[in-house]
Parts: sequence; structure tokens; C-alpha cells
Amino acid sequence: MTETSGTQSFRSRGGARGWFAGLPKPVRILVVLGFVALAYLLPYVGDIPVLGPQITTQGIDWPSALFNMSYFVLLALGLNVVVGFAGLLDLGYVGFFAVGAYVTALLTSPDSILHTEWAWLASIPIALAVTMVAGLILGWPTLRLRGDYLAIVTLGFAEIIRIVATSTDTLRGDRGFTDIPHPPGQMNGEPIFGVRDATPYFWLGLTVILLVIVGVRNLDRSRVGRSWLAIREDEEAAEIMGVRTIKYKLWAFAIGAFIGGLGGVLFAGTQGFVNSSTFVLQFSILVLAGVVMGGSGNIAGAILGGALISYIPDRLRGITDPVFDTDLYEYRFAIFGVVIIAIMIFRPQGLIPSRRRAMELKDREKEVAPQ
Repeated sequence: MTETSGTQSFRSRGGARGWFAGLPKPVRILVVLGFVALAYLLPYVGDIPVLGPQITTQGIDWPSALFNMSYFVLLALGLNVVVGFAGLLDLGYVGFFAVGAYVTALLTSPDSILHTEWAWLASIPIALAVTMVAGLILGWPTLRLRGDYLAIVTLGFAEIIRIVATSTDTLRGDRGFTDIPHPPGQMNGEPIFGVRDATPYFWLGLTVILLVIVGVRNLDRSRVGRSWLAIREDEEAAEIMGVRTIKYKLWAFAIGAFIGGLGGVLFAGTQGFVNSSTFVLQFSILVLAGVVMGGSGNIAGAILGGALISYIPDRLRGITDPVFDTDLYEYRFAIFGVVIIAIMIFRPQGLIPSRRRAMELKDREKEVAPQ
């Protein structure tokens, strides 16, 4: 199959955007705006008589569950850049999440040895800059590593962050940082981001997610995205063809770290408290499972996977097993594991797989198939 015929075949079957690409541009814009509007209305799903009780959570209030989903989605989008786009297996992604949260805490909390007590908004640029530097520091020594070796090194990075946070007085271990300020804003003399209602936090997280989607989508369609694709498919061939693999792998680590740090900043500003027990290895594995389960290399798949890894455990809160009379939340990881295994058996490419990758694999199979 020639390159031209392969490209035509890819486009004729819908390409990466499928049916959506065939719609007129004004219709596509309206569809996107409709989905965005529905997303902002999710906190009010519980008011729908029939649908609400079937969807909303019981053991945790629904807006709080939605905010939990928002930062998991944000982390899944960031990890998808590293794992899905660039093909770099990262088991230490929680380290970037921790760096963003801890820098915010150090700059804003009265418990910090810095005693700066900045506003939450003022800490964001510093926290994101430090997190991107951490991504470059992790990426630089791993440039020549692949597969299992890369996974081990990134795993070590996350463990170093956790151990430092646990054992040093500067980061206060399990005592953590308290009184981290919330995002600014007032309405009728009352703070918008208070402690009673998590809906504004979800709206803030959703807005950040939309901005990240726009940025990641543009990167994926740029020279950077094409370079990531070449590295993911065959790094040696990409180098022979002139792709500067070192540069673009560092790009992937830095951008992934930026998004992970952004999740940490939101988490710290919402919880008002940060300690070392949050940033365990299990967190990284959970986010990676969400990316793979949703569809690695696909933005929509990462969004769905990130939402599910947060929603499923929260949905099990307060639900009692009628046979053994136990709270199903105690078995949330076992149930979640069964769900992941079932998805990997019946849908190994993920719930919303990347069509571009699927088409590439199909065309490649046709090329090597015996005539």
C-alpha cells in the first residue's frame, strides 16, 4: 500500500475524529458548546427525579465527587501526553502532582518555614515553573532509557518525593500543611470558594481541563505531536529521519509535569491541607490504569478513564452489600480491579481508543500480510 492510498483509506474511514469530522463546522461548534454546557450543569444532576439517584454518589456529596473527578481527569490528560502521545512509560507521575501541591503549600501556608503566606493565586506561576523543572530533571537522565528501565527510574522519582516529604521537617511528613488559602473571589460579601459547597471548585477544575484540552489538542496536531508520534512508533527510525528525539522527549516530560503540577495546585487550594500520605505509589498506578482503560493516546479516552477511576470508588460509598451486610466501599479496589480486567479482556485498546493508532495498525497489518 502506498503512502497516498494509506492516507486516503485513513481519511475515508473517518480519521481520528470519526463521524464528528464529517459534520459542518458550525454544527461541530454547537455540539462542543452543548457538551461543555452539560458538563457545567453536572452538579445539578441530582435534582432530576429519575436519573439523579442512579448517578449521584451517596457517601460523599455529589459536587465533591465531581471535583475529585476533575483533578483525576487533569492528571490523566497530563499522563496521556507522556504515555499515550510520546510512548514513555511513567510510573512516577504522582511525583509531579506532589511537587505542585507542596510548592503551593510552602508559599501559602502559615506552617511553612518560608513564612511568605502568599495568596493561592500568586503561588501558581512558581509552583508550575518548579514542576516543569522537576519534569526536565526527571527527563534528562532517562533520555536513553526505554520500557521497563524507564518505568523503574520514574518509579524511583516518585518514591524519592514521597520519602523526602515523609522524613523531612521542611515538608512536615504526616502533619502536613494546614490553612492553605482557597482560590479568591466573592459574591454578595460571601467567598465563592468556601467549605460548604464544592460546586465552584468543580467549575474551576472543569475550566482548567477545557484550557488543557485546547492546548494538548493543538500540540498533538503540531510538529511536536508528529514528533511524539514518530518516537512512540519507532524511536530509532525517528532519529534516522531527523527527529530530535531528545528535545521532544523533554517536551513530553515538561508538559506532562506542568499538567500534573496544575492538578496539585488545584488540590492544595481546594483541600486547604497537604501531607505525605496523599502521594503514594498507588496513586500513579491508578492514573495510569485510567489512561490505559480509557484509551491511551486519545484525549477523550483519557478524560473518560480519569473520570471512572475517581467515580467508581466514590459511587460505592454508602452502598451496602445485601448478602454480607458490608459496605461495598471497603472492597472498592477489588471491584475496580475486576472492572479493569474485564475491560482489558473485552476491550484491550481501551473504551475510546485512538482511531489514528488503530488505523495505522490495520494498514500495517495489510502491508505485511501475505499476498
